[in-house]
Amino acid sequence: MIGRLVAAALLGRRTRTTLAIAGVAVSAALLLDMVMLSTGMSVSFRSLLLSRGFQLRVAPKGTLPFDTEATIPDATATIVALHESLDVEAVSPVLGGTIHIPGARGATSAVALGIDPRYQGDYELISGRNPGEGEIVANDALLEATGRSVGDTLTVAGGYDPQLRRFAGARRMTISGRAHFIYLARGQRAAAMPIASLQALGGPGRRDRVSLMMVRARQGADVEAVRSWIAKRLPRVTAISTETALAQVEERLSYFRQLAFILGSVSLVVGVLLVGTLVTVSVNERIGEFAVLRAIGVAKRTITAQIMLEGAVLMLAGAAFGLALGLVTARYLNTILSSFPGLPQGIDFFLFQPRAAWTALGLLAAAGVLAGAWPAWRGASLPVARTLREEAA
Repeated sequence: MIGRLVAAALLGRRTRTTLAIAGVAVSAALLLDMVMLSTGMSVSFRSLLLSRGFQLRVAPKGTLPFDTEATIPDATATIVALHESLDVEAVSPVLGGTIHIPGARGATSAVALGIDPRYQGDYELISGRNPGEGEIVANDALLEATGRSVGDTLTVAGGYDPQLRRFAGARRMTISGRAHFIYLARGQRAAAMPIASLQALGGPGRRDRVSLMMVRARQGADVEAVRSWIAKRLPRVTAISTETALAQVEERLSYFRQLAFILGSVSLVVGVLLVGTLVTVSVNERIGEFAVLRAIGVAKRTITAQIMLEGAVLMLAGAAFGLALGLVTARYLNTILSSFPGLPQGIDFFLFQPRAAWTALGLLAAAGVLAGAWPAWRGASLPVARTLREEAA
């Protein structure tokens, strides 16, 4: 019986019910988006850092990886020292730089990474093979800009002398593969080559130098213990674990969490007030109906359950539509925010996590049910005789 009464009450006022569900849907979508925003960056950044299995980054003392142009000298000796620890499974040295590719319409510049192909963790090979001596792998942006493909040969220069108007350290290299670079921004032109090749292109000042080293600890090893060992063994470098990097990112991006918390709280309050107001208005319009039901013997708890169920239906229907709306708007907003210059294309601002999303929507639904508690108690507790007399008058 309660179900029929609820359906009749909601369908009898279809315009109000539709507007109420739409309002709750917007509130639910905003709450969902804010939950996704508050957790998305940290989760996606963690996945990005661990995507190749390296839990530690070793950078020049006092810097973050690629935060400055500082490099680590005596790279070979440093790698040997790192392997002294039995907990270190692999070390991937990386040297960053810029290369220039002369062409008929001018030179094309690109980010260059010098890597050890055996242990590299900076790109995923799409086609072809890892580069050997005299070879490079390039991403789609660079291949498109130069009009080249896998197997072609091109001239690569490590620098440009504006006074002499010529490129320095130019040499012919073959494109051995097509790759997706994990940590670079969307649309950024990039290439990778053996680290010795990039050091040679950079001249004597780059000899045996790297920008950072990525370290993979053996399975089951205490990463923080390895980090502490590196700090003691190699005082001229800074070892950064994934957890430390995440803490620094969280500190820099705390604004997003604060914004998400404020807007999420506002959306929750708006949803509760909206349902509470609509249920109160509905109860005030149907006081006579509830008095008649009480007069014919309908229990107070039945009327209370009916009114609260109406609020629950409004909130649950709005939350369901809000889930779809939130996912659509999150995808759109993520596309906009991810296009900011310098952000790795693997970073997501809005990341759907089922547990967090269902918790947020469940909280919204529970709050909507509670919002109808006071109107339900009031509608079921009115004096029957006086209410009937007033309604008749």
